[in-house]
Amino acid sequence: MTRVGIGYDSHLFAEGRALVLGGQRIPHVAGLVGHSDADAVAHAVTDAILGAAAAGDIGTHFPDSDPRWKDADSMELLRRAVEVVRGRGFHVAQADVTVIVERPKLAQYVPAMAAALAGALGVPASAVGVKAKTNEGMGFIGRGEGVAVIAVATLEAD
Repeated sequence: MTRVGIGYDSHLFAEGRALVLGGQRIPHVAGLVGHSDADAVAHAVTDAILGAAAAGDIGTHFPDSDPRWKDADSMELLRRAVEVVRGRGFHVAQADVTVIVERPKLAQYVPAMAAALAGALGVPASAVGVKAKTNEGMGFIGRGEGVAVIAVATLEAD
């Protein structure tokens, strides 16, 4: 049996925080607002795999009301979500991610993001796609106020 899940996340920029996307610290004037490290890439992929397994979402497993997850490493949350999925009899087959942000430009970080995600998901790097797009100046993303991420993941039954 094959299952497909879609994940989405968005965060606003804020000065005084590190920018973390796909497990990579990326030099920028601001980071993202969030209870954890606000890694929107890891959050979207987490929701995609949990959704594919019909196992809720990131907020169900790692609520922002729980102080254990304050400033948490979102790649660790993704690894924990993979264990939830495994506990339901599935393994991750692949993931594809689109990061939508005007600045900073992410092309040079894409291979490292894909490799980090693959490691967390337990799949080969060739099974993870990461793309960076702009929003062509439109909306909150286009104005440079934040980032959005869309992810799709495929699970296979064990």
